[in-house]
Amino acid sequence: MTEKYQNKYRIPSARLQNWDYSRDGKYFITICTKDRLHHFGKIINGEMILSNIGVIANLMWYEIKNHHKNIELGEFIVMPNHMHGIIILDNNANFDKEVQTEHALSLAPSTPPAKSPGQQRFQNQGKNTVSSIIGSYKSAVTKYCNRLGFEFGWQTRFYDHIIRDGRAFENISNYIINNPEKWDIDKFFANE
Repeated sequence: MTEKYQNKYRIPSARLQNWDYSRDGKYFITICTKDRLHHFGKIINGEMILSNIGVIANLMWYEIKNHHKNIELGEFIVMPNHMHGIIILDNNANFDKEVQTEHALSLAPSTPPAKSPGQQRFQNQGKNTVSSIIGSYKSAVTKYCNRLGFEFGWQTRFYDHIIRDGRAFENISNYIINNPEKWDIDKFFANE
């Protein structure tokens, strides 16, 4: 279903509408290249061989921690036409802030917000949300590629999955690590 925003048609957000993406959590991220073209390199004998653009995408991922607060990076891999990574937001790592509980059973505020977190995303989302982090990462990769004269583009959106428990974290981490070995059965394998 296509919705209108400010009288213009738009594609509904892929983000979970009742989740605040600046909240502490572990997020599995997948970002694809435009038209899923193989800009980042090739898989040879189960090993990812990075192109120049792939090297930039790889290096810029590790720069995320230098530009955003209270972030850890989990497993990460650049594949020929996409990348997978885990971002861990831990706002409690800043000990100057007031301590808050983030338990699943914490009480809701006595007055509900006027808009859900999903509805508020069109407003200033802040510097430490998953969307702003991924947006700045994609922008940095594009900027450096353009400076070096490499033709490159990202798919407009990205995919995220909120990692709910330790078992899921381990499974996703293993998936990322083993991704090059399973390239021929990967859903992103096409367009080679």
